[in-house]
Amino acid sequence: MTETLTWTPTVAPSALEQYGVAQAIVGGTKIALYAVDGDYYATADLCTHGQASLADGYLDGDLIECPLHQGTFNVKTGAAVGAPCTVAVRTYPVKLENGVLHVGMES
Repeated sequence: MTETLTWTPTVAPSALEQYGVAQAIVGGTKIALYAVDGDYYATADLCTHGQASLADGYLDGDLIECPLHQGTFNVKTGAAVGAPCTVAVRTYPVKLENGVLHVGMES
């Protein structure tokens, strides 16, 4: 069975200009959106290690650092790449449409 995506508008890219990361809520799920080298990415906002918001973290290139224990994730793949994080964070597709970032979620 093929899943279809429901695209939900979130924020304008300008919301990511200052820190490269912003939070949005899509279908009741908190999502962290990232701007990296002119492209946009989205992950679940909750760190898999310590119940902290990744949107409150520090974005360095394509790595987001959790503000709680400084573990890191690759925002492009969701992979946990820095201790103490060991479990990947979920990723979501993002598209820019009519000046707004849309996040795709399975429906």
